[in-house]
Amino acid sequence: MKSELLYAEKFDSPEAFIKALDEYIDYYNNKRIKARLKGKSPVQYRTLSITG
Repeated sequence: MKSELLYAEKFDSPEAFIKALDEYIDYYNNKRIKARLKGKSPVQYRTLSITG
C-alpha cells in the first residue's frame, strides 16, 4: 500500500487521503490479481475456499 498509494500520490487534505484509501482497499480486495492466490483477487480466492 505504501508504494502503490501513499508514496505515489500527494493529498490535499485528510479527507482526500481517506477517500483514496477507501478506493485502494476496494481495488486491492476485489480487483487486484495475486499470483499467490492462483490468479484471483483476495475476495474471489476466499469465496472459492468457502464454497469449494
